Amino acid sequence: MKPEELFHKASVAVASSELLLKSGDFDGACNRAYYAMFDAARAVLLVTGAVGDLSTIKTHNGLISAFSLHLVKPGLVSIELGKAINKVEDLRLLADYKGEEVEIDKAQWALKQAQEFVEAMRWVRPLAT
Repeated sequence: MKPEELFHKASVAVASSELLLKSGDFDGACNRAYYAMFDAARAVLLVTGAVGDLSTIKTHNGLISAFSLHLVKPGLVSIELGKAINKVEDLRLLADYKGEEVEIDKAQWALKQAQEFVEAMRWVRPLAT
């Protein structure tokens, strides 16, 4: 996929997260918030040239590691945003696999993180070499 397609997917996932939160599906809202961040992270890895082919990243942990290594560590993305994707993924795992319900305040926080993350990723550009 191209970065613009991934950013579109991220925007749709943010909108879905908002709708799910409003309908009371806090688990679903966390899931879509994470996937918004996931797709935005994939897009920015391509935009910056950190990876040339997303097929080389096989897992969610692999994506988060590549994001941290290529974008957070060199200062293209803030440490706070790097931590946010990790924390929202934790909420998604809790909601999707552990059978524990996510509370409204955590779902609201996840959505806010996703909104901020996706918007911030749209502005990331490669470091000049």
